[in-house]
Amino acid sequence: MNTYWTHLDSPVGRLLLTADPSGALTSLSVPGQKGGRTVRDDWRADAGPFREAADQLAAYFAGDLKEFDLPLRAHGTAFRERVWAALDTIPYGATTTYGEIAARIGASRAAVRAVGGAIGANPLLIVRPCHRVIGAAGALTGYAGGLDRKVWLLTLEGAPIQAPLQPGS
Repeated sequence: MNTYWTHLDSPVGRLLLTADPSGALTSLSVPGQKGGRTVRDDWRADAGPFREAADQLAAYFAGDLKEFDLPLRAHGTAFRERVWAALDTIPYGATTTYGEIAARIGASRAAVRAVGGAIGANPLLIVRPCHRVIGAAGALTGYAGGLDRKVWLLTLEGAPIQAPLQPGS
């Protein structure tokens, strides 16, 4: 199966987008992302499949788009896919907690760490809004794309946020 890829410049860095032959977006990575994708030799560089994604991302970064409408195709375990589907329901400008995501998918309170792991493995940053998930006390917690990007995205959306703890504080 062919994987198509392109780079897009954005306010949060140069994005790497991948898609399958049907044009469904399979990943969106940011520079330095924990677990992010890197271009492979057997992938095909082609901006064509990404025109709609590029337009929607530009509108989002301009503050004009509140909800993405793109074909997405990310593969994971059944548990991860349930968590990722729950991410898609978090409205623009809102935040939720890991515990609330666990409850939303019918997982036990003890599953919060597993929910965090699934969120951290989200291959579709920004368009699948894992940046909207915060800690139980309202503090910003980890983000595969970096806390600075999480703060930037939440600020763009006008979400109420609490500054992340600085090292040594």
